[in-house]
Amino acid sequence: MPEHIIQIDQNLLETRLDRLIAEKMTQILNAMLDAEADEIANAARYERNGERKAYRAGHYERSLTAKAGRLELKVPKLKGAVFESAVIERYRRREQSVEESLIDMYLAGVSTRQVDDISQLPWGDRMPSQTLSDKLKKVYDEIDEWRTRPLESEYPYVFVDGVWHKRSWGGSVENVSVLVAIGINAEGHREVIGVAEGMKEDSASWEQFVRSMIERGLKGVRLVVGDRCAGLVSTVGSMLPKAKYQRCMVHFMRNVLSKTPPTHREWASAALKAIFAMESRESALSKAEQVATEMESRKLRGAANCLREGIGETTTYLLPEFPDGHRRRIRTNNMIERLNREIRRRTRVVGGFPDGNSALMLVCARIRYVTANEWSTRRYLDMSRLDDTLQAAN
Repeated sequence: MPEHIIQIDQNLLETRLDRLIAEKMTQILNAMLDAEADEIANAARYERNGERKAYRAGHYERSLTAKAGRLELKVPKLKGAVFESAVIERYRRREQSVEESLIDMYLAGVSTRQVDDISQLPWGDRMPSQTLSDKLKKVYDEIDEWRTRPLESEYPYVFVDGVWHKRSWGGSVENVSVLVAIGINAEGHREVIGVAEGMKEDSASWEQFVRSMIERGLKGVRLVVGDRCAGLVSTVGSMLPKAKYQRCMVHFMRNVLSKTPPTHREWASAALKAIFAMESRESALSKAEQVATEMESRKLRGAANCLREGIGETTTYLLPEFPDGHRRRIRTNNMIERLNREIRRRTRVVGGFPDGNSALMLVCARIRYVTANEWSTRRYLDMSRLDDTLQAAN
């Protein structure tokens, strides 16, 4: 065992290294600025040259926030020429990578005020919330271009839903909906194909939403999965006549159980699960009628009526044209519900929005952030089974 063990203060070492890097970066950038000034003036400082185009007139100090920290630079001033640097963009106070990092923080779920506070920790400089909002306008232009992009693939399965949020409208705060559509393309990958403000999630909103996707190239839709929203079923029937509608099984079960007293809820839940465990649509419908009859005998007339009313559109996934391997994933809207939870987690930080566009842009930004990983690159369904099933049916 050595008598003396060298102990290193990690925090002190990192602090000194950061300071050393910042000093070296400052020296390098100042040298580059001086070299640019010499090139513009066509002569070095104090050099006697008949071809000189400008003269040095001192410098002014300017701070630049970079990954290495806050740098204090000396920007040359010239007489007889305008000094324009290619090293540092005019009026820029932060390195591009720093601004991108702060914007990523915001899109990941950090509020503008928190970004302002957090930015002091790694870089020692604040980014005011108004400055961040101005920077986000450029990001929003890219997001809007993504939101209205052409749809080139076929999407046999489309999942739709609306996420509610608060916004200011006419001096008051109202609840409005942002409509979201996820498509499973011909290769079996998931893709967000539509995001739009739906106001009250009524029939007109759904028609406008579906029409905008059709105009962008939506085609090949065989099944639309969603909750029984007002106007959605009729919109699918009129605007996507070749597509069938699947009502979300989970939402449907909740609707039936909401009409069931607590004393019967455990039995009713097990009975509903037994219906959706059937392997064919005919057996599921037959089982549903048995359960509805039993509900009536237990004086659960409201639950029985709800079951009879919605069981047909909730068992669309059992039709022979849809393969067995797809059924568990196309009978519910769980996939889009999980995405909506990520959206709500982000919008809850903001609270109320000043207008619909700001809410829509933030929702789109959050969607892109969440889906920019294996969510969209991993194959969700084997779509070759769908073609085999269709050929067998024909």
